[in-house]
Amino acid sequence: MHELIVSTLAVLLALLVGAVLIIVSTPTVTSAFGYFLARPMDTVSAAARAVSDTYRALFLGAFGGWHQLAETLVAATPLICTGLSVTLAFRTGLFNIGAQGQLIAGALAAGWVGFAVHLPTGIHVLAALSAGIAGGALWGGLAGILKARTGAHEVIVTIMGNYVALYALTWLLTTHSLQRPGRNEPISPIVDTTAQLPRFGGTRLHLGLFVALLAAVFVWWLLSRSTLGFQLRAVGANHEASRTAGMPIGRAYVLAMLIAGGLAGLAGTQQVLGTDLPLTNGIAGSFGFDGITVALLGRGSPVGTVCAALLFGALHSGGNEMQAATGTPLTLVTVLQAVIVLLVAAPALVRTVFRIRAEGAQAVLAKGWN
Repeated sequence: MHELIVSTLAVLLALLVGAVLIIVSTPTVTSAFGYFLARPMDTVSAAARAVSDTYRALFLGAFGGWHQLAETLVAATPLICTGLSVTLAFRTGLFNIGAQGQLIAGALAAGWVGFAVHLPTGIHVLAALSAGIAGGALWGGLAGILKARTGAHEVIVTIMGNYVALYALTWLLTTHSLQRPGRNEPISPIVDTTAQLPRFGGTRLHLGLFVALLAAVFVWWLLSRSTLGFQLRAVGANHEASRTAGMPIGRAYVLAMLIAGGLAGLAGTQQVLGTDLPLTNGIAGSFGFDGITVALLGRGSPVGTVCAALLFGALHSGGNEMQAATGTPLTLVTVLQAVIVLLVAAPALVRTVFRIRAEGAQAVLAKGWN
């Protein structure tokens, strides 16, 4: 519960930092500063109006209607899966920087099955989903095997894996096996309609959201209710003690990276079967790297990871409306995300700002509810 408080306060503090940036970058406010001593309330009202208008546009762009909410959920869907991928690895004592590459591997496998293999409706979707999960799992499992067998650090291996996956996809999209006929740019054929994830309500929201939520339930069950999850958490807490207790450390690393890779690969299938439909070299966007941020904000909890993904999905979808309505640059959203990460990574700073003792956080929460 203490971690939830720190994460919530980190988000609030990031919004305050964003408010300062809005004030100093809005022309009407900066011009009012020129006569602040003569009419100080003009500056105050201009600053308040700029901040309120910007955050109101951000909120309405994310939750102002069914289509806005759908875009928020579309942006959050792959973030849930990549965040869960990083979270699971965290709990096993591994830092999975390779969700980006695993996502690409999953998208590549799912996309190829989606447009090159022709199957009946239903079976085709399941086959493409399975292929995407398997592709991501194999890419992540390779890092786990190298960690277990040779001691190669997973950070280095997975970072290099990101580049290998990206450039392999870029090259494959220029070959006859993947490039769309009659096109010169690196783009694949659109996946068959029998392999596409169903969409809802005339929006881009698709069945992948519910698959991502099921994945979150699976990770919660795995970590909290299964024997394998207990072993993974034990290895993450103290691998030397786990080895002394007879737990197979290498096996835990391999399984953790296999499952983590499969989760990231699931994000890739959601992109190519539900959101984008053809394969391109930009299919992964920054979802793999943003998953690290989501996992940090989620504090290693599947529920927290889902909530953090929804927050970042709202920032992503609301940012476009914010820029269109107020002229505030979209980079403000990136700054907010970065500040949130910095504050979550420095809980002592958050506690200092709000004058909260670590051992007194429970009392603060109880006082707030009473």
